Amino acid sequence: MAFWGIDLGGTKIEGAVLENRENPTTLARQRIPTEAGLGYEHILEQIAQLVDMLVQETGKRPERIGLGHPGTLDPNTGVVKNANTTALIGKPFDKDLERRLGVPVRLANDANCFAVAEALLGAVPEVLPNAEVVFGVILGTGVGGGLVVRQKVINGRQGIAGEWGHNFLDENGGPCYCGKTGCVETLISGPALEKFYARESGQHLPLRDIVARAEAGSDPVARETMNRLIHFFGKAIAVVINIVDPDAIVLGGGVGNIDRLYTDGVAEARKHLFNTRIDTIFLKPKLGDSAGVFGAALLF
Repeated sequence: MAFWGIDLGGTKIEGAVLENRENPTTLARQRIPTEAGLGYEHILEQIAQLVDMLVQETGKRPERIGLGHPGTLDPNTGVVKNANTTALIGKPFDKDLERRLGVPVRLANDANCFAVAEALLGAVPEVLPNAEVVFGVILGTGVGGGLVVRQKVINGRQGIAGEWGHNFLDENGGPCYCGKTGCVETLISGPALEKFYARESGQHLPLRDIVARAEAGSDPVARETMNRLIHFFGKAIAVVINIVDPDAIVLGGGVGNIDRLYTDGVAEARKHLFNTRIDTIFLKPKLGDSAGVFGAALLF
């Protein structure tokens, strides 16, 4: 049976059909604009159109579909919350899709899809084929995470499992969009790092330039920004390791490309562990922009 996955983003919706889990050959892959500004019903229609396109390409019809999306489906209320695609908020998204598509639909947020894809098909199997617990990290515009245990995504009682980006870390992070203060996201996301550099230097630079200046050793504020990232990353990720003790952590997102996280960041985390060493393996992702849609296909 083929695996069908859809990755719903703010600007595009991508769909893919995989042969099966053991042989994840891509049978079809299509993209279509989200056009979220046209409203909730239009998003449903775009997804249905995308599924029709995949049916035409493969000559197959789905028996079930996994879908990754912004925010999370609250398991207690049955509606979407915490989504930056605001048209989804308060909607029974899975039920509406099932009525529209005529097949069972399973939802997960985008970080969970990233985590399960890298755990089953990406970076983890090459290094730890028998890994039981994998934590997938998104370090980019925001900070998110997904937890995979024995090849299954853990959603949690409230649908927020893995959301380490909104743990409290330090008051210096300031207010977070979630309404709290000092969240992990306010300190080590890409925008947070750029904001710190601008405040200390008086210059507004993209993160890639800040990283380059730090590596060149030509800019003391850039070095301070990277040192601050390492310090707070170590403290933040150590909390995750102390609680779930994963076999592997995969670092995705633009900030996750910074090489020092895999050396100095890991060493900093060790200082805060309830252990004398750190055995958790930190990995760069392998699947690139395929992770979201592949992970969605693996949700069932």
